[in-house]
Amino acid sequence: MNCIFRKIIIAFFFIGVVVAQQNETSLKLSKNVLDYKGNPKEAKDRTSLVFSDKGAWFGFGFLDNESVKGGFSGPYLLTEQNGVWLSNSFVALQLLDEKGNNVIDWKENRVAQNSFLSHLEQTFKNDKVNVKEELFFSSGHSALLQITITNSSLEKIKLSPVFQGTSFLDEMSFTQEKETLKIVSKKSNAVGYIQFFNANSISTTNNDYKAQIKEIELQPKETKEIKVAISFIFPQYSWEEEKKKITASSFMADLEQTKLEKKALLEKVLANKKVIYSDAIYSKLVSKTLLTLQNNTRIAAEGLQHDGLFPSYHYEWFNGFWAWDSWKHAVALARYDSALAKNQVRAMFDYQDENGFIPDCIYRDTIIEPNNYRNTKSPLAAWAVWEIYKQDKDRHFLKEMYPKLKKYHNWWYSNRDHDKDGICEFGSTDGTLIAAKWESGMDNAVRFDESLLLKNNETAFSLNQESVDLNSFLYVEKNELSKIALLLDLETEAKQWKAESVALKAKIQQQFWDSSSGWFFDTSLDGKNKIKVMGCEGYLPLWAKVASKEQAESIQLNMLNESIFNTYVPLPTLAVNEPKFAPDNGYWRGPIWLDQSYFGIKGLEKYGYIDEANSLARKLIHNAEGVLEEGEAIRENYQPLSGKGLEAYNFSWSAAHYFLLLLKE
Repeated sequence: MNCIFRKIIIAFFFIGVVVAQQNETSLKLSKNVLDYKGNPKEAKDRTSLVFSDKGAWFGFGFLDNESVKGGFSGPYLLTEQNGVWLSNSFVALQLLDEKGNNVIDWKENRVAQNSFLSHLEQTFKNDKVNVKEELFFSSGHSALLQITITNSSLEKIKLSPVFQGTSFLDEMSFTQEKETLKIVSKKSNAVGYIQFFNANSISTTNNDYKAQIKEIELQPKETKEIKVAISFIFPQYSWEEEKKKITASSFMADLEQTKLEKKALLEKVLANKKVIYSDAIYSKLVSKTLLTLQNNTRIAAEGLQHDGLFPSYHYEWFNGFWAWDSWKHAVALARYDSALAKNQVRAMFDYQDENGFIPDCIYRDTIIEPNNYRNTKSPLAAWAVWEIYKQDKDRHFLKEMYPKLKKYHNWWYSNRDHDKDGICEFGSTDGTLIAAKWESGMDNAVRFDESLLLKNNETAFSLNQESVDLNSFLYVEKNELSKIALLLDLETEAKQWKAESVALKAKIQQQFWDSSSGWFFDTSLDGKNKIKVMGCEGYLPLWAKVASKEQAESIQLNMLNESIFNTYVPLPTLAVNEPKFAPDNGYWRGPIWLDQSYFGIKGLEKYGYIDEANSLARKLIHNAEGVLEEGEAIRENYQPLSGKGLEAYNFSWSAAHYFLLLLKE
């Protein structure tokens, strides 16, 4: 029996080793796709990136080679202000020998730092000890840290581990509760808890702490672990429940489970890559897009009542959810996390008013920044809901969302159709021109340079021009609403939506088309005069499938013309030959925005221009600065002539649309 038992134990051991090796092999595709190294100098230092997972409102990185500290950089807190570092390394370990000397030089003895979709890890080594630090998120509230110390000498050693950290933030106060350091801020309702397991004592002052861990004795080659849990909890969640989960957790088992989850996610997504993107470099890019979206994900907290994604945690003013960002994020998320995709949509509809209006953007803490009710954004919500349904076939979600989608769609015609001709305009709720331009999403687009504002009613104003992209989006929404209504056995409504889409298609093809230039343009309110500014909105009818075949033929010639739209990084927001083309810092007056380039490329595919679409997509991937480069973040937009990355780092919809370009339908 002993022999049999021993064989069983050995078999299980080897199975465990094989599983762990498989996890590591799969996760290599995500290894170091983003560079988290840095050494934050103050609270609002935004020179380095941050790793987080599971929707946590905080994250960590690696200290760079200039730092003399151990531990990970951070935590970086999104729980307060618009993202601040609590410290450059708040959970920093010192290992002291019996004489009180440092056993390891964290700067000189740093061997490796590696990041994955699942976790961060770093190793330090000298002739006395090997130290490995691993950190992963066990939930949207907590990160677990394990430090593994191995005696690499030939003599027994005794170590006194000490953690200490100093806060950058004066508004923080620290108190000690048994083995836990409690962190309370004057600027946030979230409370931090750092549990130092096996702590002898914790002492605090105004802006720092010191935690003395019980002495460790190590025989030659012996290994022991130190564990720490870092949590930040908003009032709507229970610290007591989270503490129970942490107490019951097994670090290595939970880390392996996280690796398995990430492995399964990668395998699911990579199995759906287009054949033309079979090379490993594209698998790495898929990992980078997933990690970008992961780092921007937040669980519900305070004003944000459902989970969702920030446009970018890295940019100070993007710590909220935007309407058309949300619809686009949801479409990408649906390919691997339909629950999160649904919540991203729900988060915006939580703020839908009784008339159907949805605000432009919403925030966790409206004291920092108020929700923007001055305008909404382009209507793509029904498209997002339908794309989610295509992935998981959840009719209950359709039933939940359909009445809300109807109200939002009808709101446009009640509040943004000044002359009641069935063609809508962008506008605002507060009578300001700037908010009306924001509503398009293309804030400073040249086509709006001469626009004026018209009053529809006391809370609704329209631009004095009708926009081809807006009405193409509304055409798509009518078709998606028709499909949803049919699935919900609402045949009469389905037919009505379809009839409306047919009528709108005819109007778009006639009113906005200019045969002399082969392009769609915005028009004056009466539809008689075209605003002849050649922008990316002109190819939106391809994506919407509202253009005729003849119109599509002319559009694709312009899109492939190197003097117009086929730039080094293709499909700029304004044609190269336009007088006001501003590729460097023009925002919507020339730079590449990934959502618009995606719409153009998918539009070409829909009309059968597959090779042409693939050619543009390849340039979009290969020529945009850093996209295929290990460690470099995906940017908000790109310079079309040089490929230089512009504006915010770690931009969600850029990642989402690269992700979608790489996958099959």
